[in-house]
Amino acid sequence: MTKVNHERRQGTATIGEQIRERLNGVLVPGVNRSLNSLNLTQNITVFEGRASINIASVALNEGARNWITKKVKETCADLNQLESVAVNFTDARPSELNEVAHAIAVMSGKGGVGKSLMASLIGLTLARQGQEVGILDADITGPSIPRIFGIGARPGGSDTGILPVLSRTGIEIMSINLLLSNEDDAVIWRGPLIGRAITQFWEEVLWGKLDYLIVDLPPGTADASLTVMQTLPINGVIIVFTPQDLVEMIVGKAVNMARQMAKPILGVVENMSYIDLPDSGQRLELFGSSKGEEMARKVGAPLLARFPVVPELAMLCDKGEIERYDSEMLNSFADNLRQAMSGKK
Repeated sequence: MTKVNHERRQGTATIGEQIRERLNGVLVPGVNRSLNSLNLTQNITVFEGRASINIASVALNEGARNWITKKVKETCADLNQLESVAVNFTDARPSELNEVAHAIAVMSGKGGVGKSLMASLIGLTLARQGQEVGILDADITGPSIPRIFGIGARPGGSDTGILPVLSRTGIEIMSINLLLSNEDDAVIWRGPLIGRAITQFWEEVLWGKLDYLIVDLPPGTADASLTVMQTLPINGVIIVFTPQDLVEMIVGKAVNMARQMAKPILGVVENMSYIDLPDSGQRLELFGSSKGEEMARKVGAPLLARFPVVPELAMLCDKGEIERYDSEMLNSFADNLRQAMSGKK
């Protein structure tokens, strides 16, 4: 049996290469990402006009497997010199298939600073640049990512894995709130159970191929943050804070934790830095003078953005429509983040 790169060529691509290209159009039910982008397409062999396509069965129930088999055969039916197509499903674990280029933890020393909002905006702006993005909501006892994106659907999958839920613009999202019967159910768990849930969200969820996985950490430096730092391949940390006198000590704790875990700090973000009054255009610093530049110097990392209080953005988040938000400030934030990431490679 001849491997793909030794097959007879049709034009400039082998039959196997054409098959793999066409599988980009076969979307997995329940998540609407292709077999290739979820990294489910394994090896493809072609011999004497007969193609054999191996697909990992991770997170695919029987109905999904049957639909994929039918769709793959239909997709390849008109290829010249191809007489038959066999689809075979092979066993694997999600952790064996997940390929995440960059995992970024969004961290704060205290609650109420807009950390989940910043994690959402980071994911949104990267997705708009054509990146494949996922958001892992690691704030198990205070999850808010699904509400911000207006997501209420339960994740699909099977006993071999979980499929994340796709947002309107194609961002993969996983949160404990998507698994609860009611979104306002309290998660009253001790540290080990919270840590186990976060580990499962990494090891048992089929993220597939992602350019960026944004991890929204709970506030503080306790068990959940420690689990993320130890378990996930975090490439960098972004610290979020507000311009208050207490912030220096709080940020210091988060920074020290990241450094002790040998995780580079990509930058800092000052949220609720000011508000522009609509009538006069006057800029009002609600919580005192900005500490953005000062914190950046002390942390030794760039100031990625100073985000103001934006009533429009707050309303969009309340409606679950954050993906409608756009501003020049958001684009500048994306450029600064990209530069910070390239500097840490």
